Amino acid sequence: MVAMRWNWVLAALGLAALPVYAAPGYDVVEKSLSDLNRDLTAGKVTSEQLVQAYQARIASLNPSLHAVIALNPKAIDEARAADALRKSGAKLGPLAGIPILLKDNIESSDGTATTAGSLALKSNTTLRDSPVSANLKAAGAIILGKTNLSEWANIRSEHSISGWSAVGGQTRNPYVLDRSPCGSSSGSGAAAAASLAAAAIGTETDGSITCPASVNGLVGLKPTVGLVSRTRIVPISHSQDTAGPMARSVTDAAVILSALAGSDPKDAATVLADAHRADYTRFLKTTALAGVRVGVMRFSAGFHPETEIVFNKAIETLKALGAVPVEITEFPNKVDVGPAELFELITELKVDLNAYLATTDPRKVPARTLADVIAFDKSHRNEEMSYFQQELFDKSQDTGGLGDEKYQKAISDIRPASGPSGIDAMLKTNDVAVLIAPTLGPAWLIDSVLKDNFVGGSAGSVAAIAGYPHLSVPMGQVAGLPVGLSFIGPAWSEGALLGYGYSFEQAAHARLPPQYLPTIEQPR
Repeated sequence: MVAMRWNWVLAALGLAALPVYAAPGYDVVEKSLSDLNRDLTAGKVTSEQLVQAYQARIASLNPSLHAVIALNPKAIDEARAADALRKSGAKLGPLAGIPILLKDNIESSDGTATTAGSLALKSNTTLRDSPVSANLKAAGAIILGKTNLSEWANIRSEHSISGWSAVGGQTRNPYVLDRSPCGSSSGSGAAAAASLAAAAIGTETDGSITCPASVNGLVGLKPTVGLVSRTRIVPISHSQDTAGPMARSVTDAAVILSALAGSDPKDAATVLADAHRADYTRFLKTTALAGVRVGVMRFSAGFHPETEIVFNKAIETLKALGAVPVEITEFPNKVDVGPAELFELITELKVDLNAYLATTDPRKVPARTLADVIAFDKSHRNEEMSYFQQELFDKSQDTGGLGDEKYQKAISDIRPASGPSGIDAMLKTNDVAVLIAPTLGPAWLIDSVLKDNFVGGSAGSVAAIAGYPHLSVPMGQVAGLPVGLSFIGPAWSEGALLGYGYSFEQAAHARLPPQYLPTIEQPR
């Protein structure tokens, strides 16, 4: 039965059948990186058995979750190599032999396509590693495969459905299956929550790591833009794009970020990364919040009564840890950066995507420009545009490039308003070290008619526009649906944020495993 399910899943993913392995007795569910490392070191499990166990779990759950798009056909061989290295007594990296999933806009050299969820890129097998993939491998990780995402990282339409892509279908929230996993790193969120791998990597332009982390009961960290390379990642915006970890604990997120961070000569934004990178696990102390003044962004709360109850309980936990909450009732300036941000994103999308497509193989990717992708979608309307259109693509195509005066004004307006005159000003004026808010409300129903219908999230947008780090940590549940607590700080403050998040996590114990419920009973 396992073999039949496994081959069926492979077929659904468009992969040839791999050799079938019986699922080993080792239980990977909810295992942390330290659990896996300990058991690998003790000989209780091998890396090969870990890969087999996660593959079997994907075979069992992915038909319901649609979280995984593709599997690395070399994963077993790579696991065997990791086992041989361990047996030889060689010095091992912190992720040695541990399976990690990549969002399917991040290139890896294993022969899987990097599709961004679009049929236009379904054959985009570049056979090259992104620095994200290479850095994980250098730390010893096994790239298990690719996760589903909101197609084109949710930049195609203003009326999209989070978690849907033409390649991967509709990702579902593992807590309640008719609820949204949020986007665009929806598959990474659902997969990590469901223990389909030890952890996953997402990408964010505005909310795409922290939103799925929040609603899938995960720790998600959007780093400072420039800490992690974006090279060979299908882009939206060079001003705001970044990759980051999505894991079931703060410790795991810190370990993975330590592997991801670093300068890349091909990505100019990362010039300062080596000067700021660290072993982020050294910041993880249960006393990290003692005496720390914490700015409570009330203007980013109050959007949902039940979430507000959980948020206020979280503040009480922070106080018990010695933190000093400071109420902040309004944002320090009244500039509405939303329209300017959107114009920035769609302007950079056309430039950055065209540059990325130029690096792909034209025999595999006939669409060489955004205009070609737009035409492709129109010619494949039934597969690509059954649920929503591509009006943002159309608007992007009409933009005038990076020299356009409107774009230049948007850049000059929104970055200072969100960073120096926004987050930095709040920190300084209120004499606080960190800002907190609810990340988002609970997951909403997947709805092909009304599309996404979420509440909250304004705090994360400010951090995304500023390019500053944003950590979301589970803070509790509403009707069985997870909600997250956001920690936001100045540029390059990842270590401090992880320390604060760890202290809260260890005291609150707020994360509960997913239950895979079909729905939440509605009142009669």
